[in-house]
Amino acid sequence: VQLQASGGGLVQPGGSLRLSCTASGFTLDYYGIGRSRQAPGKEREGVSCSSSSDGSTYYADSVKGRFTISRDNAKNTVYLQMNSLKPEDTAIYYCALLPGPSCGAVVPGEDEYSFWGQGTQVTVSS
Repeated sequence: VQLQASGGGLVQPGGSLRLSCTASGFTLDYYGIGRSRQAPGKEREGVSCSSSSDGSTYYADSVKGRFTISRDNAKNTVYLQMNSLKPEDTAIYYCALLPGPSCGAVVPGEDEYSFWGQGTQVTVSS
């Protein structure tokens, strides 16, 4: 069982990046997937979540309107499209698996996830 994160990098303020999270060893169709981030010296913060049960998506207020989470079940991959990036978006971004198909009504807390992938670094700087 593995969650492979990719797509991070260095981008200027106002720019865009698309992060990918590809599952292997299991099918994403049956699970909710969340994205979290951790900036230097800060606690991990939930960013977004995608439910497989009904397609619902959830976002932290800090990224609402700028980030979009989506799934491609044929590729067993979840994407996080990040637009209008700000320096405060700089962090290591993680993907994580929920034990069931639903995120609940909000972006889940860290303790709700059953499995974490490795992170990918996103740096927003001029």
